[in-house]
Amino acid sequence: MKIVCIGGGPAGLYLSVLARLRSGGRDEVVVAERNERGTASGFAVTLGEDVLDEFFRTDPVGAERVRAAAHMWDSQVVEVAGERVHLGGRYGYAIGRARLLELLAERAEELGVTLRHGTAAAAGGDVAADPLTADADVVVAADGVNSAVRTARAPAFGTRVAHGANRYAWFGTGKRFRPFTFAFEPTEAGWVWFHAYPAADCPSTCIVECAPETWTGLGLDRMDPGEGRRLLERIFARALDGHQLIAPPGVDASPWLRFREIRTMSWRDGNVVLAGDAAHTTHFAIGSGTVLAVSDAIVLAEHLYPRGSTGTDDVEAALAGYDACRRAAMAPVHQLARASMEWFETVPARLATADALEFSWSLLDRRHDQGRLNQRLHRATQVESIRRVRRGLTTARRVRRALRRKEINPRLTLR
Repeated sequence: MKIVCIGGGPAGLYLSVLARLRSGGRDEVVVAERNERGTASGFAVTLGEDVLDEFFRTDPVGAERVRAAAHMWDSQVVEVAGERVHLGGRYGYAIGRARLLELLAERAEELGVTLRHGTAAAAGGDVAADPLTADADVVVAADGVNSAVRTARAPAFGTRVAHGANRYAWFGTGKRFRPFTFAFEPTEAGWVWFHAYPAADCPSTCIVECAPETWTGLGLDRMDPGEGRRLLERIFARALDGHQLIAPPGVDASPWLRFREIRTMSWRDGNVVLAGDAAHTTHFAIGSGTVLAVSDAIVLAEHLYPRGSTGTDDVEAALAGYDACRRAAMAPVHQLARASMEWFETVPARLATADALEFSWSLLDRRHDQGRLNQRLHRATQVESIRRVRRGLTTARRVRRALRRKEINPRLTLR
């Protein structure tokens, strides 16, 4: 079987790794990435325990490398005009996007995957016209939110696009955050806030967001990028401790975006399947983009290479199974992400009527997945002694999870 992955992001690279592992090195696997190697955009991406479990289950060798390179943040805080509220029991992992892609690329090369950077495969989305993809048994369109393949076959995939109301921009910052931090600051034009988290191998990530009327009221829609960053640095001087914001790599124009929610009614058309952001997007507030891309790759590999085999005898059925499985799995994720996005679109109204403690609880429960007991525990967590006990219990839970997935380096379980 010949598999060509268009796009060298997490979905395309991890599918290539698993295809070589599961085929015993028999199948030809090519990853074509339009950008040159080492030019990944963005700063850090977040990972949770579930995706680490899946990494270790499907490729323990590569998983150890990803875990060793990941940075753990062990708490979350909400700062409202400088008033700090703690969100107990929260932790996660972050790794620079460029570092993650390089680790996956190195692992793919070890296994015999052909990586072709600087190659715009199926330009314009025409898979049949490109010699690289024309003879492939499976073409994986993992070419991102602006997928040329998905766009060229939009009727077949049933693509639907919706937009969020708020404006947001990705930045880095030299401040090394220890906790994952939500900071909300008032301005004369309304509230502006950021989500910030650290990584070991790149600047902290800082996603700034505000309502559209605040964006225009502050003049951010008219400022050049440098002037806009300086204004935000002044607004967030307290939360950033005077550190500067860093422009996203390769973005010379305005960094401001509106979230695009992409859904597709089908993920396959003939021997072409979608994966990652090409198939779906979820709001950045739930931090699941990389996790979902990896999950797509794992499920696709499991359908192409059923347990105990080195490859399916029925590619069409395998792709249909992947399509049905992943679309069903994405339905509740889309609901949670939409609820989270809509919550952030109501931030100004919520801050007009709630104190910092009540507001932070609302943020924590924005996906409506908490309960009254957790609400009482949230209040108790503001007491330092209780917070220490809760953090100790969280550490024990994290260590137990790491031991269960058989992490080799025991020191990683404690940081």
